[in-house]
Amino acid sequence: MSTSRYDELITTPVTADLLRGALDVERTEHGLLPHRLPERARRQIPDDQLAQAEAQPSGVRLAFRTRATRVELDALPTRRAYRGAPAPADGAYDLLVDGVLAGRTGVPGGRVRTVDLADGSVEVREGAPGTARFDGLPGRDKDVEIWLPHHEITELIALRTDARVEPAPDRGRRVWLHHGSSISHGSNAAHPTEIWPALAAAAGGVELVNLGFGGSALLDPFTARAMRDTPADLISLKVGINVVNTDAMRLRAFVPAVHGFLDTLREGHPDTPLLVVSPILCPVHEDTPGPLMPDFADGAVRFKATGDPAEVPAGRLTLTVVRDVLARVVRERSADDPHLHLLDGLDLYGEDDHTEFPLPDAIHPSPAGHRRIAENFARLAFGARGPFGR
Repeated sequence: MSTSRYDELITTPVTADLLRGALDVERTEHGLLPHRLPERARRQIPDDQLAQAEAQPSGVRLAFRTRATRVELDALPTRRAYRGAPAPADGAYDLLVDGVLAGRTGVPGGRVRTVDLADGSVEVREGAPGTARFDGLPGRDKDVEIWLPHHEITELIALRTDARVEPAPDRGRRVWLHHGSSISHGSNAAHPTEIWPALAAAAGGVELVNLGFGGSALLDPFTARAMRDTPADLISLKVGINVVNTDAMRLRAFVPAVHGFLDTLREGHPDTPLLVVSPILCPVHEDTPGPLMPDFADGAVRFKATGDPAEVPAGRLTLTVVRDVLARVVRERSADDPHLHLLDGLDLYGEDDHTEFPLPDAIHPSPAGHRRIAENFARLAFGARGPFGR
């Protein structure tokens, strides 16, 4: 790996071999942009929401081996804001040493993309790159990970250290490939290592590849193909909330779409443990269809369902309907697929959890809610009797 001296530190170009959790990378005028969908899939994305979400590096981290006590990462953030809502906080960069949190900071500056939810227009304010700095690390050989902000696009420019770095070795951990909605993406979590999939992966001792896309867990065929072609030892699919809150499908389309997604996954992973996770509790959508609409009435973003429950018998979807469908699909398919399993989302976050940790915006869990979901997933999926247990 070529390096050069800069301000008494060693500058190492950020390359794909230093990244984990990304399926692709793109060279930009500033540096390296991690992507969570491959280029072929990105060509088929039909809307800006998914295009932005897949480029936000939820679960993506730099991973390297070094004796460095000082680490600096130059990056250009692109933050997302909503017109009429409070300005977004700077994203967090979490540094782990041998799996233990050892530093946390942010990168000031960067671009801001402001979306007007009323008409979909976008305004971009340009900004300069910044630097995440970490000091006082132990001066021994160690594995270092820098988890990138889960909710802001991050172009990586350069890594500087006071000792040489090399890509982290393969420690033999199983790879967990997960797909879900904004809840899996990390909405309302404060830090990238505290989104529920990251917490669950740490508890299960696995390497996370997180394909949680805000607003976009819609059983897209290009996502299924990307997962089919991605090496993985464990796979989970958390589906339902986006199908309901976008009002994207009726029952007639939803059932074959679930089957089609699972068929595609099995083309590349015929015997891999595959866990279908139904939606967690969300009172606004339990018995009320979408579409979901934002509500800024009190100065904060909240959401409300606007569909008519009377149309459910005609095929409109609610979370209650979706859970029943997923349970039936898994039950029928598992007769021929012993490695296919179901996890009821209400066992991850149900009535008691909602009472203790309410959904702040009526849709997404709080940081404490993320921890609760992770704890339950680790117990039910990675536990000795779980489908991902050893």
